[in-house]
Amino acid sequence: MLIRRAEGRDAGRLTRLVRSSRAYEGRYASMVEGYRVGPDYIEAHRVFVAVEEIPGDEGPGERVLGFYSLMVEPAELDLMFVSDQAQGYGIGRRLVEHMRGEARRAGIDRVRVVSHPPAEGFYRSVGARPVGTVPANPPAVMWDRPELEFPVAPVAPVVPVVPVADSGAGK
Repeated sequence: MLIRRAEGRDAGRLTRLVRSSRAYEGRYASMVEGYRVGPDYIEAHRVFVAVEEIPGDEGPGERVLGFYSLMVEPAELDLMFVSDQAQGYGIGRRLVEHMRGEARRAGIDRVRVVSHPPAEGFYRSVGARPVGTVPANPPAVMWDRPELEFPVAPVAPVVPVVPVADSGAGK
C-alpha cells in the first residue's frame, strides 16, 4: 500500500468511494447523496489517497483503498473514508498516522474532527479525544455529531552529539 498526494484525476474515484460507503446507508444516506470530491477540492486541500498497485494488461494500475483530507486553517480532518472492501486491514489507522505526520509538518498541535456517529469508536481507538458535540443543523445534517481532537506530538528536536575528548585516563 502507498499513501500519496491525491491528484485531480482521482476525483471521480474518491467521489464514488464517498457515495458508496455502507457507513452512510439508511438514515445517513442523505449526507452523501450528490456529494462530490472535485479536482478543485483536491487542489485546495491536503488530500491523500491510499492505493494498492494492481497488475494490468496495459501496465500496472491502482485501486483506491481510502483517503483523507486535512484542512490546515483551522486544523481539521475534513474527510476520511476507507473503502468497504478494505476495512479491517489497518488502512484507516495508517491514514490517521499519515495525517498526524502531515499536521506535524504543518506545525499543527491538534486536529479537530467532527465525526460521523458510527465512526466515533474508530477515531477514539486511534487516539482522538472527545471534546464536545456538534448539534444537528437541519436540513443539511439531521443528527448531532461527536466532536473529537487528535493531539499531534511535536517533532522531537535533534540534539547534536558532541564528541568527548579522550583524556587517556585508565590506560
